[in-house]
Amino acid sequence: MANDKKLIIANWKMNLNMHEASLYLHKLSKLIKTHRNVEVVLAPTTLTLQSLSLQMNLKQFKLAAQNFYWRDFGPYTGEISASQLRGIIQYALVGHSERRHIFNENNKDIRNKVAAAIRNNIRPILCIGETAWEHASGETKDVLHDQLMGGLANITSEELEQVVIAYEPVWAISAGKDSTPINVIPADVEMAVNAVRSQIKHLFGEKAAENIQVLYGGSVTPDSVADYLALPGVNGLLVGGASLNANTFNGIIEKAHKNSTVAKKD
Repeated sequence: MANDKKLIIANWKMNLNMHEASLYLHKLSKLIKTHRNVEVVLAPTTLTLQSLSLQMNLKQFKLAAQNFYWRDFGPYTGEISASQLRGIIQYALVGHSERRHIFNENNKDIRNKVAAAIRNNIRPILCIGETAWEHASGETKDVLHDQLMGGLANITSEELEQVVIAYEPVWAISAGKDSTPINVIPADVEMAVNAVRSQIKHLFGEKAAENIQVLYGGSVTPDSVADYLALPGVNGLLVGGASLNANTFNGIIEKAHKNSTVAKKD
């Protein structure tokens, strides 16, 4: 199985300006303890990435981009490339449902972004997940199969070692810090994660399926952390709205630390 360190990623989405982000990071750095068994990654807006990279302690946090363009340079007005982000970030979200469904990114765009991140020494976090209609229709496994095939088409088995998979059922993703969390039954998450690892095994082999990091995301709260991280094959969490509250996010980190410590003892 992938290493014992839990990967907890905070997706701030389109929230917090430069001043707010700086103040939030300062508060968070005071609250959060550094644990060897937990890696904390912050994904702020692109505008704040460089300034936060200078402010943060990389032993305490890592940075992720929420988006980038797959070409390294060229006449693409308004875009930012993975090449330009290289050295500032360690991770990047790719294929988040909001990119797929609001901005119409397709599998070709997503596979090109995965490859671009890898060639620029950035770990891509490939987000996959079904809509409410697909879930109700029993199409979850088919959707995950198609999104994995589409997103990983341009990489080798060696490159797969840099990839993180995040399963986020679209119907459960938080709309913001004040939205009501949607509880996803752990058994549904376990089924989806097993489907992901089964498809990775089919594409890249058994060892790759065991070693790849698979995260869960979708209205994660401190109360639900233990249930999700206790599931076999879940190596971390992608947190949305709950990550915008420093105390709440700190609670999630502490729960992840305790879960990892107990699991190691067992």
